[in-house]
Amino acid sequence: MKRFWTDVAIGPGSSVTLDGRPVRTPGRAPLALPTDALAGLVADEWRGVGDTVDPRAMPLTGLANAAIDRIAPDPAAFADGLARYGESDLLCYRADAPAELAQRQAAAWDPPLAWARARYDVHWTVATGIVHQAQPPATLVRLGAAVAALDPFRLAALSPLVTITGSLVLALALLENAIGPEAAWAASRVDEDWQAERWGEDPLAAAAAADRRRGFDAGVAFLRALDRD
Repeated sequence: MKRFWTDVAIGPGSSVTLDGRPVRTPGRAPLALPTDALAGLVADEWRGVGDTVDPRAMPLTGLANAAIDRIAPDPAAFADGLARYGESDLLCYRADAPAELAQRQAAAWDPPLAWARARYDVHWTVATGIVHQAQPPATLVRLGAAVAALDPFRLAALSPLVTITGSLVLALALLENAIGPEAAWAASRVDEDWQAERWGEDPLAAAAAADRRRGFDAGVAFLRALDRD
């Protein structure tokens, strides 16, 4: 789609308008956001469009569209899909060797697990290797309830944070400001950074990581804007 508008503004109900007309989602719903802060970020994406619209350059708009069109009609089903990441959370699978890698994992991953243990009154099964280890049923129920309590926009923000890091715990800690974005990103990258230090950085892997980082940053920005008027 070619750019056809001149002015981008925030309209009534924290909606985004182009030349006075409301932007609509792919499902034809008005693109109305919960806060003016988030509407401002989405509006900035539309202001930054060049001659043609590139959805890949508008991640916040994409998350807003998902919240309105995909998640809001059935938030329980979407929340259930995210909660399932707790069954195989990255932080629960450790290396048994070399010792330095195991120590790095423990240093980065034990604090978020301890926070979640205290916050949600849950217990974890931490294993070495990649063979699936079941988590206690009560843990999954309580984490599922925490995710199910979120509104569609927070679920939309949580989605890239969970899927990119591979950790529901890190995403929930970000949601509740129990960990900062840089620490969460570094925790999700312990294994990859270790490999890069030992064998050098592969250009394709670096490009993929940069792409994931952009998605991660978009999720964080979306989430933080929900807490600002």
